[in-house]
Amino acid sequence: NKLLSRRAEAICVAYPDLERFFPAERIVMTGNPVRSGLTGCTLSPGEARDLFGLKADGPLLLVVGGSLGARTVNESVIKALPALIEAGVNVLWQTGRLYADECARVAADYPADRVKAMPFISQMAEAYRAATLVVARAGASTISELQLLGKSAILIPSPNVAEDHQTKNALALATRDAAVMIPDSEARDRLASEVIGLIGDSARLERLGRNTSAMALPDSDTKIVNTIQQILARHGKA
Repeated sequence: NKLLSRRAEAICVAYPDLERFFPAERIVMTGNPVRSGLTGCTLSPGEARDLFGLKADGPLLLVVGGSLGARTVNESVIKALPALIEAGVNVLWQTGRLYADECARVAADYPADRVKAMPFISQMAEAYRAATLVVARAGASTISELQLLGKSAILIPSPNVAEDHQTKNALALATRDAAVMIPDSEARDRLASEVIGLIGDSARLERLGRNTSAMALPDSDTKIVNTIQQILARHGKA
């Protein structure tokens, strides 16, 4: 309803094109709330890697494909592993439940302190701290976590989502030199070279992290609650 949308107010947690539906002056950008404790890790990267049984030295690639897993991401990692290991890159790999057995068999072919495949990583604060570079899908929550922690990332947007919103999420970072985006259809062929190239370019790796950190919107939960209270107060609902 166009009349309703002109009078309503929107709280925006990510980067959708809400100006199509709401006047710009009625949109409040809050950021997306992230899991509590994510920023509380006090371990060094080496200590965090040791926690997962991985080599404390050398770069570490964290792969996060979601709790169920992402087929393209997992297949891309499987294809990339020989080149990554040869290049000295260690891998902490959240495979997702659906692909856990297959990926565990692949990981078993490599030294246990170089590749660790897990169906799900519950200690995400430590996993992020351990990571030199992150490979992930481009959901809003993941991007908010990367921004809050200032982590350099390669994003592989899922093509199987409404209105291709993960590609839009990824582009919001990639066009600001805050992440590298690889289309899903190209991930299997490009992942190894992109990871090795980025990890070998410390200046670019640092720049990506710095730029994504500059996009962070911290304290999103507080902002959302405060904004709701302000709107209710203005309309006599407080």
